[in-house]
Amino acid sequence: MTAPVQITLYRWAGSWGPFKVNIPCGECTLTEDVIRDCVKNDLAGIDVEIHEYEWLSNWWKPLMRGGWHAPIVLVNNRVISQGIALNRGVLTQAVIDAGISQIPIEGSHIFGKATCPHCDRAKALFDTSGIDGRYHDVIKDTRALYEMIARVKPIIGEKTPVTLPQIWVDGEYVGGGDALEARLAVIATS
Repeated sequence: MTAPVQITLYRWAGSWGPFKVNIPCGECTLTEDVIRDCVKNDLAGIDVEIHEYEWLSNWWKPLMRGGWHAPIVLVNNRVISQGIALNRGVLTQAVIDAGISQIPIEGSHIFGKATCPHCDRAKALFDTSGIDGRYHDVIKDTRALYEMIARVKPIIGEKTPVTLPQIWVDGEYVGGGDALEARLAVIATS
């Protein structure tokens, strides 16, 4: 069993000594809503736990991680946003980066985009070879983009540019369109 990804929000609220926050923070409320919606819609299937704390009552906890300006959002104890309403793409990327290594890819997948001729060729190769796979448009689907990057970077290296398509067959990384074509040619001659 894998550990859930921890999302922690410190809201502008609470008290410390003689100080008490009585005015709710609009950006904190917006950030809370973005977290809940993002977990429900963009991150479905990834095990996530959400924790919320009043910043003023716990100011030293996020400060030790570099967070000092509410709303403060941490993913697995790493500050990903502070001082402004949360960007859901930042949250999606951080949670996928933290959690995707715990979830092996299963089946066959092409990560591509609509304007990519190599992606079209890979889809056609899947069809003609009878490979039952799923196509992910990384331009239209934020989760697909960040999942592809989180899965491929450990394989190709952090400094190697990611090209499209990126392909997995039966849970095994293949590479791009040329690599898929070469792999299918070997299988055809076997």
